[in-house]
Amino acid sequence: MNLILFALKKPITIMVLVVSLLFFGISAIKSVKIDIFPQLGLPVLYIAHPYGGFTPNQMETFFTKQYINTLLYVNGVKSIETKNIQGLALIKLNFYPGTNMAAAEAETSAASARAQALFPAGSNPPFIIRFDSSTLPVGQVIVSSDKRNNNELLDLANVYVRSAFTTIPGLLSPPPFGGNIRTVVIKPDPALLRSHNLTPDQIVRAIAINNQTTPSGNVRVGDKNYITPTNTTIHKIKDFGDIPLFKGSVGNVYIRDVATVEDGADITVGYALVNGKRSVYMSIAKNADASTWEVVQKLKKALPKMQSQLPDDVKLTYSFDQSVYVINAEKA
Repeated sequence: MNLILFALKKPITIMVLVVSLLFFGISAIKSVKIDIFPQLGLPVLYIAHPYGGFTPNQMETFFTKQYINTLLYVNGVKSIETKNIQGLALIKLNFYPGTNMAAAEAETSAASARAQALFPAGSNPPFIIRFDSSTLPVGQVIVSSDKRNNNELLDLANVYVRSAFTTIPGLLSPPPFGGNIRTVVIKPDPALLRSHNLTPDQIVRAIAINNQTTPSGNVRVGDKNYITPTNTTIHKIKDFGDIPLFKGSVGNVYIRDVATVEDGADITVGYALVNGKRSVYMSIAKNADASTWEVVQKLKKALPKMQSQLPDDVKLTYSFDQSVYVINAEKA
């Protein structure tokens, strides 16, 4: 009863209050992000460290144990779970609820960088992934062509398409999948190596020595200072066969004498099928605080510009569109 009397005595105040609620309510509705899942913010980080050729026991000995000794001192770590398979170490970091995951990810990255000194030579930096249900794929960009193979499409997708995603706010994308990375394959013949008293390690060292760029110097002639570049990188695949293998005697042997050189690709360990045809695709993901609907709409608008950077026979299509469910939910 008192509220009614107050409203009758203060009509202007009540009117201003109602208009304010209406204004801020409309503003709040416009600012609410349209999405499939809420931002959960799970306190979990994953570390994936590949190293080809190592057995699960070797991955545990040379990588996982070193990681654990370092990551135990990251603030907020609750528990560490590990799994080792051939050529890959997987580590799951569970943090206490309420942990600032952005700071935890930065500290984990710094700790993993310090652990690099303990790993075998030639080890690359690990992949650090923050998983959340709101970062699930929102679609797939498919790269197709009737003239090019999947290896060429993979290269085009990685160089031209993926790099263009940086212009779309909130958009993330892992590397393209479905093709093999171009690789120069050198296959030594064991019988020929034995006949020349050579080992595969000698081929590896010869390639490393004869395919590199060293710092250049300068030569001063009169009042001019000339640059003297020393570039010994190989420009043609067939030239790998001309690399000499020194035996410590007069009769040198070349790689072409004991091995074959191929312009090939890495070993196929997985492939993608789109409508029953081998294809290359890029799984599209978004930031946890981005709107699925906005990210997908901006991506669709940017596809024609990406298409213009590709050859005429290469086509970009968008499929597995998750924004449809968001729009339908909004209408419902």
